[in-house]
Amino acid sequence: MGLRIFNVLGREKQDFVPLEEGRVGMYVCGPTVYDHAHLGHAKTYVSFDVVVRYLRYSGYHVLYVQNLTDVGHMLETGEDRVLRKARQLQAKPMQIVETYARSYFEDMDALNVTRPDISPRASGHIPEQIDMIETLIARGHAYVVNGSVYFDVTSDPDYGKLSNRRLDEQEEGTREEVRGEKRHPADFALWKRAEAEHILRWKSPWGEGFPGWHIECSAMARKYLGVTFDIHGGGVDNIYPHNENEIAQSECANDAQFARYWMLVGSLTVDGVKMSKSLGNFLTIKDALARYRPEVVRMFAISAHYSSPADYSDENLNAVKGGWERLYNTVTLVRQQMQRAPHSDDGGGFAARIAQARADFLAMMDDDFGTPRAIATLQDFTRDVNTLLNSGTTVGMPTLQAIEAVYNELGGDVLGIIPTVSTLRDERSAARERALIELLIAMRAQARAAKNYAESDRIRDELAKLGIILEDRADGTVWKVE
Repeated sequence: MGLRIFNVLGREKQDFVPLEEGRVGMYVCGPTVYDHAHLGHAKTYVSFDVVVRYLRYSGYHVLYVQNLTDVGHMLETGEDRVLRKARQLQAKPMQIVETYARSYFEDMDALNVTRPDISPRASGHIPEQIDMIETLIARGHAYVVNGSVYFDVTSDPDYGKLSNRRLDEQEEGTREEVRGEKRHPADFALWKRAEAEHILRWKSPWGEGFPGWHIECSAMARKYLGVTFDIHGGGVDNIYPHNENEIAQSECANDAQFARYWMLVGSLTVDGVKMSKSLGNFLTIKDALARYRPEVVRMFAISAHYSSPADYSDENLNAVKGGWERLYNTVTLVRQQMQRAPHSDDGGGFAARIAQARADFLAMMDDDFGTPRAIATLQDFTRDVNTLLNSGTTVGMPTLQAIEAVYNELGGDVLGIIPTVSTLRDERSAARERALIELLIAMRAQARAAKNYAESDRIRDELAKLGIILEDRADGTVWKVE
């Protein structure tokens, strides 16, 4: 039947037909890099990673763009998130951006999330944003007030079509500045004048200032994907105002449809309340990875349908951990038996079961990327594989290779939750390396305690030759790779 996607724009499941046969342009709103990513980010970006992986597995050439917001994302107080963090840490704004951008990609790499093809930053695309704002002003969709530029929502008869919000239902702005400058309460900033103390500022036709949050995505999506592209992804909590405003400004500037399919990920909750930094009820990805294997955290992120909310608890994560271990143990058993399997095969007709597992998995994924049911098909398949391996039937290399291919391709290439043999070898090698270094550090500590400083220095110097630098601190010795 082919892939069908629930398109939030229209509120219905639709056949996926890309603009260009065999090619997909996809834009996903990325994080604002002012703090470490939390499990809510894992749910969003693992979900879209699976979308990209499945599209590529299905034969599409995907151009995946995911931005990084480093300016213009304002708090309710009117403060820029990056600037507030910089003040708190007494750091430069771009120090904050670089620190947390690296942290974000470290987390995504750990979760086996494929890097986007392009990761543009808002601050690196100021000319494109200014150009789009000038077009909107020229077309009567925006107006200038005291060095700031606002989009006129009443100029767009389709405004509200994604979130189904009516203009007469919008609440008035709460700050005097907003209420005094804007013609309509729902008008939004395309460009904001920079006050004297505002560090992030650029020259513009309207004076020194900085872009609003929404315009960055419209400008960068157009630059890299064109005025119309296939899939736009994001979090459901940003449907209004962010996504709604993206559509309005893009379609008014370009006289063309913006994104054809809108996919929005459901929130991650804690006891039914959305996980967020502002509420303080969040668990960072780094904290989660300290407790669970990356594959378990990743499987938790896709254990609910991407569009549905998921509730975090240790109980829920442990349940996912048990399910992943059952899959992984069977994969390990298959790989072990491949080491000594005969070349002849009496798989007991298991080829039909393998084909059925593939067909069932693909059917689930073709139905709006149904990862929970796709995982369930792998779990059902795993029970049958275990039955086969414990049945006393001679299972030869052809059947074992076909079984492993199901796990490698569907569980590995598509879902990203089954590690490859080479990955496991790398993990074991790294673990052995860490253990050996820690052993040498302990031996050096014993030498120092015995006042055998020559031996202590020899161990330190030999490690240094290997690029491993020791640093003695009050709380013990730490090491790093140079």
